[in-house]
Amino acid sequence: LLYTIKFEYVSTMVSEKMSVVFSVRNEPSALVKALTPFQKNCINLTHIESRPLAEDTSKYKFLVNLEIGHEEDEKRFQTAISELKEISDKDCVKVLSRRDVLDVAHKDDEVPWFPIKIAELDRFASQILSYGADLDADHPGFTDDVYRKRRKIFADIAYNYKHGEPIPAVEYNEAELKTWSTVFTKLSTLFETHACKEFRNVWPLLVQNCNYNKDNIPQLQQVSQFLKDCTGFTLRPVAGLLSSRDFLAGLAFRVFHSTQYIRHGANPFYTPEPDVCHELIGHVPMFCDPEFAAFSQEIGMASLGAPDDWIEKLATLYWFTIEFGVCREDGALKAYGAGCLSSIEELQNCVCDASKKLPFEVPEIAVTKYPITTIQPVYFVAPSFGEAKRKVREYSSQIPRAFTARYNPYTQSVELINKRSNCVKMIRDLASEMKTLEDAVNKLED
Repeated sequence: LLYTIKFEYVSTMVSEKMSVVFSVRNEPSALVKALTPFQKNCINLTHIESRPLAEDTSKYKFLVNLEIGHEEDEKRFQTAISELKEISDKDCVKVLSRRDVLDVAHKDDEVPWFPIKIAELDRFASQILSYGADLDADHPGFTDDVYRKRRKIFADIAYNYKHGEPIPAVEYNEAELKTWSTVFTKLSTLFETHACKEFRNVWPLLVQNCNYNKDNIPQLQQVSQFLKDCTGFTLRPVAGLLSSRDFLAGLAFRVFHSTQYIRHGANPFYTPEPDVCHELIGHVPMFCDPEFAAFSQEIGMASLGAPDDWIEKLATLYWFTIEFGVCREDGALKAYGAGCLSSIEELQNCVCDASKKLPFEVPEIAVTKYPITTIQPVYFVAPSFGEAKRKVREYSSQIPRAFTARYNPYTQSVELINKRSNCVKMIRDLASEMKTLEDAVNKLED
């Protein structure tokens, strides 16, 4: 596949932000040739980035961002895309536009593309924003050739993974196992006093069923299967950071994008990005809890088709809950966020009196700025996951969408409740569930 073109419509009024992703052979003037259609048609590009194509090292993949402001821009853009297609075999070009979900709404409104079927999450594999096999100059492993080669191995697994396949097992080397052991051993001493009861209840089960211990890094496939048995959540490998929109969309399907690589051993208690310690120690135990799993999916469902400004708000809610959430348990502060549970310094800071605590008010949380590379200066304390879920759902009802979506666990797909027939089907499903509940209550009375 020489070119893959992706459109993402994200505005309904003034302009449309779009992304075009394509790959070219690594040869002289290849990029200039590929960008010429945009220049020729006066299309203003706002961002360009590149990286080697994981599945074919003779090619480079490029991401270009642009905005279309009016109808004339749209015509020029379509011309540019047509010319870009001519560079390659026409059949190799795929154009993904918005899904038509507004059958009963305004036909002119544009909705950001979002997955309907769980297999469509495969499209996110190559859309990581940073890291993966490439490391920034300030990354602890930037000058370590062995570490960089290991990161490429993990990145290739994620790039090539498809939904429904077993996640390939990884044989971790001695340095990686040592880093895991250091982190695991230290954190384990704090869980009993610092982690919430939901985490503490699941931790022994992970030790028993998934071989969680200081001398072994659990395999994602084994953990994913256990997680699925608990709450229906599954893991899928990812090479690095996804955009907020893509990552949250995964949660709607009860899919968590998990890294397999581990932080650099030079500083085992610090990582500039999520790693396998963060995922398996911080996230997995909480996704095993039904109430927390439902809360996480609620944020994901709210993100589907949401405008960019709402994605930012939902990502902020995710940050202060699923990543750095704190709750009260018998009057004491306990951590339930993965960022807290997988960091010694953060775990101690979030429950101590010195750090700032605020009540769980969603409108305030959604617009609160936060640092991503330092200890959090403020935490929002939730009374319970159920109450947090209720408040998030209430807040999400304000998102300007002309449809309602629900997740069908039987087909692992998102259903749009935007027609009378959809509503009738949902009523029938609910009636069936109520009949089951009625039968259960009657037997309890007997």
